[in-house]
Amino acid sequence: MLKLEQVSKQYQNKVVLDNISIEINKGEIISLLGQSGSGKTTLLNIILGLTKMDKGKIFFEGQDMTSVKMKDRGFNIVFQDYALFPHLNAYENIVYGLKNKKGMVTEEQVADYINFLELKPHLKKKISELSGGQKQRVALARTLVMKPKLLLLDEPLSALDGVIKESIKERIKSIAKELQLTIIIVTHDPEEALTLSDRILIINEGKIAQFGTPHDIIHRPQNEFVKRFIVNQLQIKRQTIFTLFGEQYA
Repeated sequence: MLKLEQVSKQYQNKVVLDNISIEINKGEIISLLGQSGSGKTTLLNIILGLTKMDKGKIFFEGQDMTSVKMKDRGFNIVFQDYALFPHLNAYENIVYGLKNKKGMVTEEQVADYINFLELKPHLKKKISELSGGQKQRVALARTLVMKPKLLLLDEPLSALDGVIKESIKERIKSIAKELQLTIIIVTHDPEEALTLSDRILIINEGKIAQFGTPHDIIHRPQNEFVKRFIVNQLQIKRQTIFTLFGEQYA
């Protein structure tokens, strides 16, 4: 569905991405995982069309998107800070992008997204009156009503914790499954990637360290970096590892 071929990017003398080639299937949740400065956010922005690559190609459903402008790709992003309008209430934020897109969705479809994300009780609230989880759901609803071909999420759980974080994880999984929508997530947190994704692309210094399922990455790390980055960072979260992958890794 989405195919990247030898995507490369360099800023001045620093190589940020080096020949990234992957294929992503329809309805998959993919996490781009790596340390700060690894190139994961740059790759997300290249897919979105916000950043131009130096070399490589991007294909979506067989169409070459390499030179297609961001506004014409049909990909939508939820930014880390949600980017909601504080002077508008929750409902006005959700439908804001539809002002110049008459007929894109019906009122019934908008209502379906609102109900799906359980936002009906909060529609008249100001953004300042919403919790972090509610803001995240409003941002998701605002994106979904635009009927994106691909949903990109930049650190969607970083400002959340506890029960709220787990709730948003389940929402994201439901969106991918029920809407058959491919979702690409940037995260620096291995636990998030392992518990949320179908597959994980681990990036180290601009290169693919490993691209595989959570099970493969835990049981068959392809190099010492992956083993060190994943296992060592999760030692303090032993119960998560035990629950997911068994006693020998906990």
